Amino acid sequence: MNSLLRVLSYLKPYQGKVALTLFLAISTTLLDLVPPWLTKVIVDNLVENKDMTPVYWAIAGIAFVYLARNFTNHKRIVINNKVEQSVVFDLRSEVYRSFQKLSLKYFENRSTGELMSRANDDVNYVERIFIDGVEQVVTAVLTLIGISVILFYMHWKLALLALLPIPFLIYGAWIYTEKAHSQYHVVRKRAASMNSKLQDSISGIRETLSFNRQLHEVEQFEKRSRDYCEGTLKVMRMWAIYSPTMMFLGSLGTVLILLFGAGLVQANEITVGSLVAFVGYLALFYTPINQLHSVNHMLQHALASGDRLFEIIDTVPDVRESPNAVLPLTNVRGIIHFDQVNFSYIEGKPAIRRIEFTLSAGEKIALVGHTGSGKSTLVKLLMRFYDVDSGIISLDGYPIKDLKLSYLREQIGLVSQDPFLFNGTVAENIMYGNIEASREDIIKAAIASHADPFIKNLPDGYDTQVGERGVKLSGGEKHRIAIARTFLKDPPIIILDEATSTVDTKTEYHIKEALNKLMAGRTTLSIAHRLSTLEGADRILVMRDGELVESGTHDALISIDSEYANLFQYQVHL
Repeated sequence: MNSLLRVLSYLKPYQGKVALTLFLAISTTLLDLVPPWLTKVIVDNLVENKDMTPVYWAIAGIAFVYLARNFTNHKRIVINNKVEQSVVFDLRSEVYRSFQKLSLKYFENRSTGELMSRANDDVNYVERIFIDGVEQVVTAVLTLIGISVILFYMHWKLALLALLPIPFLIYGAWIYTEKAHSQYHVVRKRAASMNSKLQDSISGIRETLSFNRQLHEVEQFEKRSRDYCEGTLKVMRMWAIYSPTMMFLGSLGTVLILLFGAGLVQANEITVGSLVAFVGYLALFYTPINQLHSVNHMLQHALASGDRLFEIIDTVPDVRESPNAVLPLTNVRGIIHFDQVNFSYIEGKPAIRRIEFTLSAGEKIALVGHTGSGKSTLVKLLMRFYDVDSGIISLDGYPIKDLKLSYLREQIGLVSQDPFLFNGTVAENIMYGNIEASREDIIKAAIASHADPFIKNLPDGYDTQVGERGVKLSGGEKHRIAIARTFLKDPPIIILDEATSTVDTKTEYHIKEALNKLMAGRTTLSIAHRLSTLEGADRILVMRDGELVESGTHDALISIDSEYANLFQYQVHL
């Protein structure tokens, strides 16, 4: 229920429009109460007085009421939709902002499809109940109160008969709520699982086609889709029992009124018009009750979705900025020091141990070692994608934990082995390095990264759409755009994470030229798969099983029986 209160708080900025919506809804409800009374006037005058003048006035009154009702309802819908979309926007934006604050670990432990399901589907489910539902509950309650007053005014004995089914309706609602709530959580989890598989299948379509696994993928998706459908059907079966039962109980009230009301008419205790009006009001009386049942149905779905949304919003990032984080006023020199750094992804299984080294300003250091030796982990720690378990990493003498995260990451340019390109234009992807950059600056960065020649040959040049993840470009082209992006950022520190490991020799040559320009005058930490590319490094650090085991120049390490020499000779003879 906490989710309910929290979502309602999103209505606060729009309380004026919400109040107007409720006013119009109440007005519509009050207008609904008029036609049955005017119907009583018509019937009684036709049966008893035979006077048509009141009949005509009553008919005109009903026509006016219907016109006024439709007008107020139109205005209510328009304003309600505006509030609805505003709240959806605010809630989805907060979820998205929360995504941006979360640590890398959060995303590595959850599928993209699941998170997309929360940001889209769950927001919509929450909106439906907390915008439409609030209005429906208020109008339903007011309708029940208003009609109850009218019914007791008309005939208190008949009114008591009309209220007899109410305790059974309340009990039924309580039973349904108890059983449905947990099942809705199951349904939302299965929906997320299905969406996750769908997203995975689309992203991996090349592998699916190359391995001829289309049938396997269909089977996997259908299994999750079937689980989702079965979970939904279970909820629907509960609703299929609950809703008709509640409606049947409500209809018993009408039967009782007709049974006893007919006797009262014969006994001249009430008029025919009063009985007709009473039945008319009774129909209006049970409509909001059924409406509340529907709201309860939506509420269980929405509460499950709300819990999933607020799990994201309430998650405290593993990597947090210190409340006393500093913002150095001096220019960054680029001195990086690892002081006895230890880190584990999984408790009890160290990824790196006792790492100790220093990068001087402008120095170019290469990290080498077998896969899984801890090279990429050092990069993640330096950028504070993760925090160290113990030890200190410092930049220009400042522990990076004491620096503002935005400041730290602004000083570092990362070029990875598989650079990510957004589904936009070439220019937009380069401009990601500096969103304030001019077109001229973008082109200069592309020229510096040797990307300008191939960009000009694209169908729309710099305005060419690269496709999702840059699918329309080759690996070498994506790398050069990534380098251009880093040129535009112009950071004092460069990290190259196996930046040429996935390209051919010719492309590697062009990329190396671009990287040499990029590294000039900057502190550089380079992770390389091809050791032949590291001969220009000032110093080489050799990693093994999470530890730093060797350090020296290429020539010095080659000249001795070192681990680096063995790695180098192995690659030379491949």
